[in-house]
Amino acid sequence: ERAGFPDGAYEEAGARLVSREEAFGRGEVVLKVGRPTLEEIALLRPGATIMAFMHLAVAESSLVEAMAEKGLTAIGYELIGAGGRRPVLKAMSEIAGRLAPQIAGRLLEAPFGPGVLLSGLPGIPPADVVILGAGVLGRAAARSFLGMGASVYLLDKELSALEEASKEAKGAVAALITQSRLERYAAFADVLVGAVAVPGERAPFLLSRALLSRMRPGAVLLDFAIDQGGIAETSRVGVYQEMGITHFCLPNVPALVPRTSSHALTATLLPFLLEVEEDPLGVPELRQGAYLLLGQKGGHLE
Repeated sequence: ERAGFPDGAYEEAGARLVSREEAFGRGEVVLKVGRPTLEEIALLRPGATIMAFMHLAVAESSLVEAMAEKGLTAIGYELIGAGGRRPVLKAMSEIAGRLAPQIAGRLLEAPFGPGVLLSGLPGIPPADVVILGAGVLGRAAARSFLGMGASVYLLDKELSALEEASKEAKGAVAALITQSRLERYAAFADVLVGAVAVPGERAPFLLSRALLSRMRPGAVLLDFAIDQGGIAETSRVGVYQEMGITHFCLPNVPALVPRTSSHALTATLLPFLLEVEEDPLGVPELRQGAYLLLGQKGGHLE
């Protein structure tokens, strides 16, 4: 309802509204946003297919084992696609990247932030934004921060990603990441964006406490990799201050704009679901997203 989709709209479209227990217990294929809880796994029928943003590389081992014991097939939206294309993940990353300036701008405001305006003013320099990762999220964030008037620096280990970023985010400084460069750029950043992710795996650890101690007091860390464990030694789920740095480490950032995100999730996921006849694994793009196949661990969990 808060996303603008009342129950009546589902009924008008032909859906049946049932209890939570029935929804989990009847479904041969169950769709969620976040990965299931142990309680929800207990409600699922043996051999069912559960689909969600799984991120099982950082899930509790008990959760994975419970799904395996029940013979479930677990498909992660973040892995669905063909080859290197992951359309659902791409859409959500684009949303998160575009939200980055809105989030950072608020966190830089007084009384909790240092009172810095992203764009600056004539005669007053803009905020310095350092983005780690030049993938879809990082490039979207770079474009958005540039649009707000900030100074933007992009770091990545892949030259091809930086070349693409240079085309999409003209005006940003794009550089190959090295330890010395990371330390130097982090030291002057007003905003540090963690946009590094390896689909199906834990996010790489990049920011130690020693490095964070060099950052400006009141600086903002947006760790968008928190869904996959986070990139900083101080990262944990929440919004908080530690070591003089404001940490924004909320999972599922697109949920901040649920109506837009619901439309985007549907537009990218539905084409694959419409191809399902009896077995979701018969659709190659969905099979690529499988962490578990009827309880057997797939490549992403080996």
